[in-house]
Amino acid sequence: MSPDVVQDLLARHVATAAQLFPSLRRKRVTPHVPRHSAAMEFLQAGVDISVIALWLGHESLKTTQVYLHAYLALKEAALSKMKPFNGQKVGRYKPGDWPLAFLDGL
Repeated sequence: MSPDVVQDLLARHVATAAQLFPSLRRKRVTPHVPRHSAAMEFLQAGVDISVIALWLGHESLKTTQVYLHAYLALKEAALSKMKPFNGQKVGRYKPGDWPLAFLDGL
């Protein structure tokens, strides 16, 4: 299948889906979107990252590591398994005003 055929098929399916989900009309759906979505579903289902890399056809695991960075729930699950250090409270980091002001000033 040529890339043009894949893009045409995807555009037709997105147009059909947009009838039920109008928000799709405002989104740019490329062939990479379902590929990325499938990879994230595999990751969420517990499939090993090396298997996902093979499925995606990546030559290097470094390329597939991007999916781990994007998967916030995986990070939160890992953090929830951590035990408090020296009685410190464990929780999500919430920056104070000064880091946000610094970033806004960039």
